Amino acid sequence: MKFLVPILIIIPAIEITLLLTVSSKIGILPTFFLILATGILGAYLAKKQGVKTLQRASQQMNSGQVPGDAIVDGLCILIGGLLLLTPGFFTDTTGFLLLIPTTRKSIKPTVMKLFQRLFQNRSRFTIIR
Repeated sequence: MKFLVPILIIIPAIEITLLLTVSSKIGILPTFFLILATGILGAYLAKKQGVKTLQRASQQMNSGQVPGDAIVDGLCILIGGLLLLTPGFFTDTTGFLLLIPTTRKSIKPTVMKLFQRLFQNRSRFTIIR
């Protein structure tokens, strides 16, 4: 919770700064269409990656495996898709990094550590690797 307030202040400030800077360089209308295009592309990529991840999780469960890696992928895809639907260049960049499999692979260990710390004191959750 202590990180939520700074994030809610810092990220919008970064977004506003970037939007103003880009719109002053390329114009308001191109900036608007760029934001619109990233949202549409992000929704498409999130759907495509999400379907692949669901299929992989289903295959793993059918073969008796725990789909832990697929669940983390799905979480990253969900967050990435939501970030891409949020207008702004900083959130779009972060969202694309979470949607692209090669960059997501390098981000997943950090996400796993974050969840381990988050659920560390909760006895009803078990993190399986």
